[in-house]
Amino acid sequence: MSSQAARSHMSIGEVLALLQGEFPDVTVSKIRFLEGEGLIEPERSPSGYRKFTHLHVEQLRFILTEQRDHYLPLRVIKDRMAESFGLPRAVQQAQEIRFSRAELLEAAGIDEETLAELEDYGLLAPVARRYDEEALKVARSVGALRRFGLHARHLRAVKAAAERECGLVEQAVAPILKRRAPGAIGEADEAARELSTLLLDLHASLVRSGVRSVLGR
Repeated sequence: MSSQAARSHMSIGEVLALLQGEFPDVTVSKIRFLEGEGLIEPERSPSGYRKFTHLHVEQLRFILTEQRDHYLPLRVIKDRMAESFGLPRAVQQAQEIRFSRAELLEAAGIDEETLAELEDYGLLAPVARRYDEEALKVARSVGALRRFGLHARHLRAVKAAAERECGLVEQAVAPILKRRAPGAIGEADEAARELSTLLLDLHASLVRSGVRSVLGR
């Protein structure tokens, strides 16, 4: 491959077109999912568009082949990529961050009353009196929504929708777990992550479409 070709940039749509002949099931959401999992790292333009190179295409081809032909979980594929492409291998997994109640209040910028309301309505719950990063995201989001007059009690429908979507993920991965084959847990974990990403994308699109209708657009 010439140095000029290696430097040329492609859009995610162009990458998809190069891969779909060999991998007809690959989608834009799948590529974004693999990026989110840290397997590929495209650059971003100042306006936020992804800039893919031929190296990214080869990395994606490698990942998709390993998944299709060997049913390997992503963490194993990531290690194989490090060997095949000379990429740095992570030394260790980052430790999960946990917050005390006081730390969560400060980090999220909410008061004790808001946190109590979040817990009363089941939007978050501590584990061993500590809160994880997802709890922080929930607290921050609810804190921001309060500026629009929305409180935890108004968000029960959001929680119910999230629970139904989790049920869809559970239903989809159950057959994988029932096989009890080697690597089934890793495969189920990967499938659940991808399904979550797809459902979030769908949910966001439906909300945006509904909001446009509300505004008469």
